[in-house]
Amino acid sequence: MPIVVITGLPASGKSTRARQLQEHLAGLGKKVYLISENEAVPKALFEKNSFFGDSQKEKVVRSDLKSEALRNLNKEDVVILDAGNYIKGYRYELYCITKSARTTQCTLFCCISQEQAWSFNEQRQEPDELPGDGQTTQLLNNSNVPYTREIFDALCMRYEEPHSNSRWDCPLTVALPEDRLDVEGIYRALYETQPLPPNQSTQNPPLCATNYLFELDNIMQTIIKEILGAIKIKAFGQLRIEGSTSPVKVTTTMNAIQLNRLRQKFITSRCRASQTAATPLAQVPQMFVQFINANTIGC
Repeated sequence: MPIVVITGLPASGKSTRARQLQEHLAGLGKKVYLISENEAVPKALFEKNSFFGDSQKEKVVRSDLKSEALRNLNKEDVVILDAGNYIKGYRYELYCITKSARTTQCTLFCCISQEQAWSFNEQRQEPDELPGDGQTTQLLNNSNVPYTREIFDALCMRYEEPHSNSRWDCPLTVALPEDRLDVEGIYRALYETQPLPPNQSTQNPPLCATNYLFELDNIMQTIIKEILGAIKIKAFGQLRIEGSTSPVKVTTTMNAIQLNRLRQKFITSRCRASQTAATPLAQVPQMFVQFINANTIGC
């Protein structure tokens, strides 16, 4: 599906633009998948400012966002990736995925001065809340949680601005805070241009089947949720997992970052293997449990 990669400084209005674009495209009868960093961070049980202060946590969520975009690829519906996307190398990875899938992409740059962005940030007053017992993570959104001055300045220093002469940022739409969003131009970029032909670098290795990847990821997310639940109540030791004859060993050193990193490694290995023969989904719980046990140190 066509992808809109939204990028900009912290508090530059990215989520506002994402919602405006979503409403416009939905009004034209398009199915729109809005993938939001503001929802992914609390869903991963990270507080906003501690998340942006830890590069390892950022890698976990960036990988999750990219995987979710990949799962929803087709040639008609739209993915809007609402995140900072401040690393040009990450935007290049998204460009390669789009090119390999033979669909279109555009970049929406929310352009703003640091001073104005900080002024917008100071207007945010919501507390940084994580889900409690029995509360679903899907309902949380930290877009109105303010950045600390330290984190705001650090993100501004890290930001790699998109440029129209970089092929992975093109076509590029620039939106100032006072501008009306050029939704017509974005629509033309997505639906009235030809996708770039894939080359060897974007075709090899080929994409794992999206339906298979979606089911695979759901199974692993369920297992990780069970493990984190055991950790929360300090139920360390052997934990039985449905679909696996082997128990997973829950250790005191386990955490969400480590488990999600193992999940990504397992997905990569299964996608490579699926080019010859996909692992039956019924075997995935057993294999993932064994993979966790083999790659976990601690007691």
